[in-house]
Formats: sequence, C-alpha cells, structure tokens
Amino acid sequence: MKKLVLSLTAAALLSVATAHAALPTGSQAPDFKLQGALAGKPLTFSLQQALQKGPVVLYFFPAAFSKGCTIEAHAFAEATDDFNKLGATVVGVTAGNTDQVDEFSKLECRDKFTVAADPGAKIAAQYDTQMQMKGKTLSDRTSYVIAPDGKILLSYTDRNPEAHIQKTMEAVKQYANAHS
Repeated sequence: MKKLVLSLTAAALLSVATAHAALPTGSQAPDFKLQGALAGKPLTFSLQQALQKGPVVLYFFPAAFSKGCTIEAHAFAEATDDFNKLGATVVGVTAGNTDQVDEFSKLECRDKFTVAADPGAKIAAQYDTQMQMKGKTLSDRTSYVIAPDGKILLSYTDRNPEAHIQKTMEAVKQYANAHS
C-alpha cells in the first residue's frame, strides 16, 4: 500500500511539473519563423510579423491527424473568426508528422488558420513545451496568448484539448478590453 501511495504521489508531482514546464505568463516569447500552410498553400509564418497586427494565439500540438489534435483544430477553426474580430491571429505548431501540415491546414483546420511545421521540435524547445512519445520528441499540447509587445499573456498546458480554446479566448478578450 505504501508503494502505491508513493507511486501515485510521484505521478501527481510529475504531472504538476509537466504542467509548469511551459514558459510562464509575463515572460518574453521567443521570436521565430517556420514553414507552414494556410488552406493547403505553403507559406512562411513569422511571429514578429503576426504580432504587428495584434495578439497571437500560438498553440502547440503533438501530431496532425491524431484524435486530440483533430478535435483541437476543429475547435480553433470554429473560433478563428471570433479571434480575428478581436484582432488576434491563430497559429498551430507541430513537431509531429511535419510533412502533413499542408493537408492538415486544409482539412482539419478548415482553411481558417496557419499551421506551421517544427521539425526537430526546435521552437517547442524554446517555448519549453516538449514531450517524448514513442521515442520521438514532439510538441506538447500548450497554448499561449502573446501580446503585440511579445509578452506572454497566457501559458496553458493540458493534454486534453477541450479547454484550450476557452482559455485563449478569455485571455484575448481581456487584452482587447484593456486596449480598446
């Protein structure tokens, strides 16, 4: 029984540590440029350029076409027009199956927002949002809202995709209300 309690305690501490591994709110977001796609068409996404238009909702996801990532992409696609009305740009970034971002941007992101490929999880590493799965380094499911000055307004990590849209929308609305 004592071993079970210790194991559960260790697992709980590990999950808490994982949840706090991402860059914290208030820190400076690392700038980056990545190859990606919007509506199936290749492009170069620049965080610096996107921030000139307003806040950026940057969400990392493990792999295109996986169940959770597809659910999350659909939800962000449905909310993209609302984010755009608030002046925010949505971009998804994945270190998994990066060769499929063109197709994923068209099918699962429904032509609504850019999906960028992060080969080798280099940008995920800069954002402290990596995980190991089946011997590969992938981007963990983490969402950020970044203000135009590059400060992180929201940092949220949860493997369950459900709350990411709600949390990022709340942060964008708070920013928009404070800067209108």
